[in-house]
Amino acid sequence: MEPIDEIIHQPLRLKIMSALNALAPKAALDFTRLKKLTGATDGNLGAHIETLSKAGYVKVEKAFVARRPQTSLSLTPQGRAAFARYVAALRAIIEQEGTG
Repeated sequence: MEPIDEIIHQPLRLKIMSALNALAPKAALDFTRLKKLTGATDGNLGAHIETLSKAGYVKVEKAFVARRPQTSLSLTPQGRAAFARYVAALRAIIEQEGTG
């Protein structure tokens, strides 16, 4: 059985990964929208995004739109694959529990 990815397994990081995985590949979500979806504070969300970014799972792009800073987030191919493995590992646990 594949081990659970501890980077993704933390509840807020799981919410972030789930929200970004729901997007089409290469699509992005802005920080403000992700904050609303997750219910996180700016600082907490930023810290978890940094962890996911350092792991290579999330791409962070910063730009100015109408002279205001905007942060956009998307899953990297590595992040999308890691999330698929995470979901498969959870399914394996559930299926194993159902047969026990």
